This record gives sequence, C-alpha cells and structure tokens, in this order.
Amino acid sequence: MENITVNHELIVAIVDFGKGSKIYKLAKNYGVSGATFFLGHGTVNNYILKLLDLTDVRKEIVMMLAKKENAYQAIEAISKKFHFDKPNHGIAFTVSIEDIFGVRNVDKVVKENKKRSQEKKMYNAIFVVADKGKADNIITSAVNAGSKGATVINGRGSGIHEQKVLFNFPIEPEKDIVLIITEKEITNNVTTAIRNDLKIDEPGMGIMFVIDINEAYGLY
Repeated sequence: MENITVNHELIVAIVDFGKGSKIYKLAKNYGVSGATFFLGHGTVNNYILKLLDLTDVRKEIVMMLAKKENAYQAIEAISKKFHFDKPNHGIAFTVSIEDIFGVRNVDKVVKENKKRSQEKKMYNAIFVVADKGKADNIITSAVNAGSKGATVINGRGSGIHEQKVLFNFPIEPEKDIVLIITEKEITNNVTTAIRNDLKIDEPGMGIMFVIDINEAYGLY
C-alpha cells in the first residue's frame, strides 16, 4: 500500500452532546470528507454548578482529516459559527499528520483568503490513559498545576477476552482517556504533577504523551 505523505491536519472538536453532526456538516464545505465521533464528558469550573453537582457535561469529540489549507479554513469557520470565542461553547484544534493510509476524497482545496496571525498563544494537547476511575485524580493534578480543565473519553477493548494495546499498554478492561489542553509554558508543570501524583512511570500505571497544537479556538 502506498504511503501518502501529503500535508494534512487532524481537526479535533470538543462540543456539547448533539452538536457533533452539525460540526461535521459545516466542515464538509471546506473539504473535510469524513469524521469519527467519540463520547466523553468535560469539566466545568463554575461555582454555582459545583454547588448543584452539575460540573460533568456530556461531550462529543469529533475527529476530522483534511489538507492543511482546508483544515485551517474549516476550524476558523467552525469557531465563528458555533461561537467558540465565548467561554464554554466548544474547543477545536488541529495537529499535523505526516503519514496517511487509505485516505480517499480529500482533494478538494479551498483557497485561503486570510493570513493567519503568527502571534497566537502556543498550546499542547496532553493525553493520559489510565485505569477507569482515575480521571478525577488526573484532572485534580492537572488543575493544581495550572490547567483549566479536561475532557474524559472512555476507552475499552473490543471484546471480553480481547485487549487493545497502545504503546504496549493494554486498554482492557475499561480505561479513562483524559485530554488536557495547556499553554506550552505550563505543559511541563502539568505533566510533572501527573507523573508524580499518579506514579505513571511505574509499570501498569498508565501512559501519557504530548502533541503540539497548530491552531486552537475556544481556549481560555
């Protein structure tokens, strides 16, 4: 199979439950030809909601692949349409993809008319995979180190007798996958806190990896 090394981006959008299909419908206008949806829940840092025990919000995580010029236009359009400039309306970001296999129908190119700002804050996406039930501890460690919140995705293997493996770490039985977006200057503080508090360097305690974000909207 041919290894396609064209310039693509992965768009990740995190929105309230029910908005995922609307995000994808808009993105299709900018050359996005497919999407994968995940269910999760996010954290809301609001004093009143904490009193009412309503700080867990159901989320949809939408992952879409497109050529870089298409992806940047799509994510900007999504941010404007769904008001990501306002707090708690959603988050969207892109990361670079180097190798792609089995991609079809992504050749539509939308001309970029607007030069993107080079002075935006730089962010990282931190992924932590640990045993189910540890998400709260991960989020607490991250928030104490300066993070403003996280999104939790529930992961599991495909069968009762099967195991999924990510970097030699099994994700069966059920695991919590925690996605944390941080400004680059505090990424090291957050990862260090999680490593120390969860003892993640010990065998079987979990894995954590960090990815650079190229474009980001909805972060405060």
